[in-house]
Amino acid sequence: MSRKCAPFVCGIDAAIDVVGGKWKVLILWELANSGRRRFGELKRGLPGVSEKMLIQHLRELERDEVVRREVFHEVPPRVEYSLTSFGAELNDALGPLGAWGQRHKARLEKIRADS
Repeated sequence: MSRKCAPFVCGIDAAIDVVGGKWKVLILWELANSGRRRFGELKRGLPGVSEKMLIQHLRELERDEVVRREVFHEVPPRVEYSLTSFGAELNDALGPLGAWGQRHKARLEKIRADS
């Protein structure tokens, strides 16, 4: 879904390209609130996400240097995901958006239920 080389039109364009889709912002939120997580822990913390979608979004977030994937060479193998400092800064920027959503979610749910 993300662009390969096209220049961004503005800062919002760049930010939305990185966090586009329902699950990416929830992955950031989960990692910010829990620190390092293994794949299964992330999946349990995000009810409704498919394994395929979680893998795809984690790869894209890793590519954009928002999430760090650390492989531990032990038996059994272990992989942990965490936010980079770049990802933590992005998550902080999403804070006001989340606060807006929290303030207005009941209204939005009513609007959508009535339509």
